[in-house]
Amino acid sequence: MTATVQTDDRATDERTPWGLLTGMLAEQKRGLIAGVLVGLAWAACKVSIPSLIENAIDHGIRGNQSLLMWSLIIGGVGVLAGIFVGWRRWLAFRESRTTEMVLRERLFDHIVRLHVEYHDHAQTGQLMSRASSDLQQLQAFVVMIPLVISNLFQFLAIVVLLVSSDPLLALFALAPLPFVNFSARRFGSKIHPAVMEVQNKQAALATVVEETVSGVRVVKGFGAEGVQAGKLRLEADEIRAVSMQAARIRSRFLPAIDVLPSIGLILVLAVGGHRVLNGDMTIGQLIQFNSSVLLLIWPMRNIGMILATGQRAAVALQRVQKVLDTEPDVADPQHPVALPSSSRSGLLGAVTFRDISFGYGSDRLALDGFDITIPAGRSVAIVGATGSGKSTITRLLLRFYDVQRGSIELDGCDLRSIRLHDLRRAVGVVFEDTLLFHDTVAANIAFADPTATNDRIEAAARLAGAHEFVGELPDGYDTLLGERGFSLSGGQRQRIAIARAILADPRVLILDDATSAVDPSKEHEIREAMATVMRDRTTIVIAHRPGTIALADAVLLLDNGRVAAQGTHDELLASNAAYREVLATWAAAPEPIGGE
Repeated sequence: MTATVQTDDRATDERTPWGLLTGMLAEQKRGLIAGVLVGLAWAACKVSIPSLIENAIDHGIRGNQSLLMWSLIIGGVGVLAGIFVGWRRWLAFRESRTTEMVLRERLFDHIVRLHVEYHDHAQTGQLMSRASSDLQQLQAFVVMIPLVISNLFQFLAIVVLLVSSDPLLALFALAPLPFVNFSARRFGSKIHPAVMEVQNKQAALATVVEETVSGVRVVKGFGAEGVQAGKLRLEADEIRAVSMQAARIRSRFLPAIDVLPSIGLILVLAVGGHRVLNGDMTIGQLIQFNSSVLLLIWPMRNIGMILATGQRAAVALQRVQKVLDTEPDVADPQHPVALPSSSRSGLLGAVTFRDISFGYGSDRLALDGFDITIPAGRSVAIVGATGSGKSTITRLLLRFYDVQRGSIELDGCDLRSIRLHDLRRAVGVVFEDTLLFHDTVAANIAFADPTATNDRIEAAARLAGAHEFVGELPDGYDTLLGERGFSLSGGQRQRIAIARAILADPRVLILDDATSAVDPSKEHEIREAMATVMRDRTTIVIAHRPGTIALADAVLLLDNGRVAAQGTHDELLASNAAYREVLATWAAAPEPIGGE
């Protein structure tokens, strides 16, 4: 699947990673400008202190002015600097956290809009890493913007003061700057690929952890804890290796960036000390000059940290931008049409597959010339061997994928002309592999409509045959389910899933092997719920158990993506050997959970 660049209204100035960030920061310019202004006030206070110290020494100690007065002035300026530095930091963190929040929401919204095929190939751990650790790197960079600007102002102001007060001493104080700049540039070019590799390896580690936790039952069922631990050790070792490589780069360059500014201070002390002894400079002037040089050291030493943070942010931006640049292949039409709200028969949900062909990227088509019409309010069971294309019908009807040839219509409207939200509210599905969320029973049933009343939730549960067992749970509908709902039995999970579909009130309901994970002795309970839900509702039943198939008005036998036979369950059972063979195969070896 090839990624295409976004063409929305943001794309013009956000096609590069830094364009993405500057576009975000432009929306926060008021807060950032306030942080910068407060930072400049702090820098002004800091820069003024060496001159105040000079006056305190030369006029308050050696002269006839009040030392107490100068001391109070210095103390007052120091208090102001403390207030400004706290204020600056609060504003910087407020804006950086806002940037992180907005980007995280935007990234999450984009990820959930991406087509299913993207998620078929994307690693969950990689996406989680981009939405968490990468955005934290961006936050750490944004928080430094007001700090860096105020430090830069402080640096420039002190350079001007030093040069204006004593050009020769200023030359000695600033002599290490070219070497600091050279080291910083070399450091930046070396650290970037190393940081990129570290973040990629961290994402790979997150993938192993996510797969192990989400698949813990499979891991334990096969006694494969050691296998997953081995994978984690491998990824952890690789993270350590690339992190040590980055550390080696830092250890080569950062000491020089840290030490070089101090050389200027040593030169100033050496030359300035002789000037004081010769009477060419007062002690106050020397202390003022030294104090100013000391204020230069922190910004100069800070260059390494700024560069490292900037490189990590650049890598994070590239990784985030790569996701945001991926356009969904399945998207809303430019000019959507509305589904009809009524029909002559009074029923909605007529589905037509017109000469459908579709494959998952391989030479073999999952559906080839598939052509059926399901009248509104009727039910059809689709039966076939593994790989015959049954579950593909579900995915195409939900527009998880688009057909490669032909068209699918819902109540006379081509699916590609309907908004995705409208389509997926009109087509409900109960998947074979039921996923319940770590939330209450009520919230899971009302997943499609969180504003649903308790009466609607209970009514849906009653229709699905779930009300009785829900009432026996510790907190009834307020019972908090564990992850994926594994605190319930397979049959209970399926009934909650059916209730969820009922509450959504779709005009088309897909039951994708909804009884495959249920104990046969409990299957009749699910079937009763299914029969109730299917009444006067267009329903596609994908099944292999005869009792479930018999619920449908008609049965289609699928073979190699085509309709091989159709009729009622009893008719096909009596007249079609291939149909009987498929049922016998499923009875001998049930299809594994997960579908086709």
